[in-house]
Amino acid sequence: MILFDPDLEADPAPASNSAKRTPAPGSPSSARNSRLPSARTLARFLALAQSAVRLKGQVNVLLTTDTAIRRLNRQFRGKNKATDVLSFPTEGGFPGSASERIAGDLAISAPTALRQAAGQGHALAVEIKVLILHGLLHLAGYDHEADTGQMLRRERTLRARLNLPQGLIERTEKSNQPRPRAPRVSPLRPGKPKPPEHPRVPQVSPLRPGRPLASKRSKRP
Repeated sequence: MILFDPDLEADPAPASNSAKRTPAPGSPSSARNSRLPSARTLARFLALAQSAVRLKGQVNVLLTTDTAIRRLNRQFRGKNKATDVLSFPTEGGFPGSASERIAGDLAISAPTALRQAAGQGHALAVEIKVLILHGLLHLAGYDHEADTGQMLRRERTLRARLNLPQGLIERTEKSNQPRPRAPRVSPLRPGKPKPPEHPRVPQVSPLRPGRPLASKRSKRP
């Protein structure tokens, strides 16, 4: 089931145009990319993704505001900040009970999703689908913060099947990779890297420990 927070605007404001590949604000493509998808569109994708994940039971997806998801994040995870998606698995119930037929709930911040969509260069609808898939994997028991890459590999396989762009885990890993350092080039010899500078260590005489060995160019007394 897809739910919309009453406090959520019907059409979130377009993100800043500072991101790469983001259409100019006010253009038809910008308005289209920042428009919230319909509940029917998301429900259709939810059923498709849930089948791909092999997750049984009802899943409720709430599209909400940064303020609301920050409150949920603080209450349930102890993190006082807005995030993109939160997963709430349902504790196992008695056989045949209503709780057994519910897999869990997802909360997605539409404003955060819109900013991330602008940064990735795709529509808000695409980003929400990426977040739904990520949340479903958490409901299915995957945890990329504790496993050894199982969720990453599973998410990569499923997003390829569902025709989705780069997943959240891959983005995080990419952003955490250190940037390679460019070699320093000598101004006197362009194109040739400058050798690294190392401090000179004084040579110590083995006969007089602690006393520096005299330089080769020093004169004898």
